[in-house]
Amino acid sequence: MNPRSPDPSRRTLLSLATTGSLAAALGGLPAFTASAAPQRPATSPLLTGSARNELWWQAPSDEGSLIEQGLPVGNGRLGALASNDPGRELLLITDATMWTGGLNDTLDADGQFPYSRADFGSFTLLARLTVDIPDHDLSAVSGYRRTLDLSQGLVTSSYVRSGVTYSRQIFASRPDDVIVLHFTQSGGGRYTGSVTLGGTHGEKPSQAESFGASLVNGLRYGAAVKAYGAGGKVAVNGTRIDFSGCRNLTVVVSGGTNYAPDAAANYRNPSLDPEQLARTKVRNAARHSADTLLRTHVADYRALYDQFGLSLGASTAAQRELDTWERLKARARDGMPDPELEAAYLQFGRYLMISGSRGSLPLNLQGLWLDGNDPDWMGDYHTDINIQMNYWMADRAGLSQCFDAFTDYCVDQLPSWTRLTQTLFNDPRNRYRNSTGKIAGWTVAISTNPYGGNGWWWHPAGNAWLCNSLYEHYEYTQSREHLARIYPLLKGACEFWEARLLTTTLPGTSTEVLIADSDWSPEHGPLDAKGITYAQELVWSLFGNFCAASAELKKDTGYADTIAGLRRKLYLPQVSPKTGWLEEWMSPDNLGETTHRHLSGLVGLFPGDRIRPDGSTPKDIVDGATAQLTARGMESFGWANAWRSLCWARLKNADRAYQLIVNNLRPSTGGSNGTAFNLFDIYEVEQGRGIFQIDANFGTPAAMIEMLLHSRPGHLELLPALPDAWAASGHVTGVAARGGFVVDLDWRDGKPTSARIRSVGGRTTTVAYAGVHHTVTLEPGESVTLRDFVR
Repeated sequence: MNPRSPDPSRRTLLSLATTGSLAAALGGLPAFTASAAPQRPATSPLLTGSARNELWWQAPSDEGSLIEQGLPVGNGRLGALASNDPGRELLLITDATMWTGGLNDTLDADGQFPYSRADFGSFTLLARLTVDIPDHDLSAVSGYRRTLDLSQGLVTSSYVRSGVTYSRQIFASRPDDVIVLHFTQSGGGRYTGSVTLGGTHGEKPSQAESFGASLVNGLRYGAAVKAYGAGGKVAVNGTRIDFSGCRNLTVVVSGGTNYAPDAAANYRNPSLDPEQLARTKVRNAARHSADTLLRTHVADYRALYDQFGLSLGASTAAQRELDTWERLKARARDGMPDPELEAAYLQFGRYLMISGSRGSLPLNLQGLWLDGNDPDWMGDYHTDINIQMNYWMADRAGLSQCFDAFTDYCVDQLPSWTRLTQTLFNDPRNRYRNSTGKIAGWTVAISTNPYGGNGWWWHPAGNAWLCNSLYEHYEYTQSREHLARIYPLLKGACEFWEARLLTTTLPGTSTEVLIADSDWSPEHGPLDAKGITYAQELVWSLFGNFCAASAELKKDTGYADTIAGLRRKLYLPQVSPKTGWLEEWMSPDNLGETTHRHLSGLVGLFPGDRIRPDGSTPKDIVDGATAQLTARGMESFGWANAWRSLCWARLKNADRAYQLIVNNLRPSTGGSNGTAFNLFDIYEVEQGRGIFQIDANFGTPAAMIEMLLHSRPGHLELLPALPDAWAASGHVTGVAARGGFVVDLDWRDGKPTSARIRSVGGRTTTVAYAGVHHTVTLEPGESVTLRDFVR
């Protein structure tokens, strides 16, 4: 990703007998459509707060800094940032499909797709909701506290005014498809104020309880709100809802668009009326008490959240007494590990994944959260790291269901991507066109939108990286249904590369190899180098994955033989005799920036695993990769630090992997790289100006898990990069492993004490630690617990 903002023109499951059936009943809902009334759990005990599962703060958010201070809620499609201000609760509401722009199927004179809000488009806000309580101004209250309960997906705040304790809860329910705000008190207090719902695109309000409109691109959108209370009055008053003398108040809001994931229908559902549907959803939800809505939400949320558990050790009593922001500052100031905070940061990433990636579009640069209509880089899907990194955590952290949004996106976009590739990739203006003159299959640009559109430069190897990510999900889940869905993507990408690869003879030899045509190693160095390591590694993995998929599905065996033959002839990078680094280009010289943010030349180390420090890869290649990684440095943007940490974990260097985690946990002040007040990762694009990008919030947890368990099909390695800070004792449950297994792992004094291996489709794997190898053979559904890890 470009560091400068472009010009805008440019496991424990729930102890409920109904949990399994409930999760099945609630799962798989499409984006903003009518659905049957949700099944209510027979019982759903709410949890009491726990320091390990709760983040808390002593101040509300400033309305002008919601992206750094507001607390996020979401149901996978519908999201909001909440201010939690006592006198004025503000929610900035988003829908994952609320996008301007369109197909964007032209090239400019430089061979680039236009990349501005007018043509490519932008993720943008859906609505703005305020609940004003005029006599509860922050200056008139005491004892303020707000929390994010990670274990229940619940934001709360409380304060005291005139001897009365006032409390509120905010959550985004997937089953009811609404965001709920519930205001209560204890001690005889009352609520008086108003609720206002409006758009953010110049809509003229006509009524208090809903609005509808269309964007310039024809996308229809709308939102609706309903308020009800006890012990007072709630009434519509023009364009707002007034309430007075209420002992408690419940506000439910919903909304969405008529986006449809169908290229043939121009990504629209013309028969859907978003405003009317939103009104139906809030009316249906308002028939139930806030407690019923909360219990339904918690049962749904915990069915995912409880699939993974983590302890990295105990923090001190003094650390637990600090609020989350003060703990971050103390961690950076004192340098003392805070294992519970570090574990909570990982769980916060899981909270964001559950809240932002279910039943709609995948997580983009902003995830599901905005503080305005004009996010940097349009909040797009960058295919040279962002969208892939967003999903590195999902399978590892017990959230395979959340990966489906990524799969759906790629499958749904494929017809448009294929058409644009066939018609525009070999355009004479495209500097990356195929020298062969041939064209087949599909690829993408560096940026993509939800309408099949591309932005910025063509990105030839982007198809391979997307496909490798999709195939890795199969390795975790062993789902043949998933493999069959992504097979057309794999095959089309192989067809593209079959037409693109060039034959060359290595200097000083008679050896003929295949290399990628002119390309750019994201995002530095020459713009038109051939045989860049980035493309060679990704295509090598793509070809192997396609051949494996062909064999599993028993399809296209002849074509798979062709692709296997091409794979054997692919050039793979060597170590430069000048720098000692693994070459990023087919040159002994470093042609780019030594400390560049991207690790494009190291994709064979991570996310690929061709380069392994286990003796199966020539030592000079491992040493060359290590040298290049060392030269890149330990200080970069959050997402770049996360990628570095993952690479160091692959090299089993616990100290460096952990230090990069710590670097990302440093508090961001004045726009500097680091973690914001609300734990969002801040990315310094220029001195004094930071922006939010969510990929580090997922990449960093992925690195933490990789430090605890490395897996590839047929091999698991326990605690490959366990840092001293976590070594005393800990456990992790529900970690998915490639090859179709799930692992529960306990350790003490830096050594594993037990490992339970459960098959979710895998058959045989080795389990390794410190040179000790166990071979495990299981039937799907079976498990075994290992305890002997010391010779």
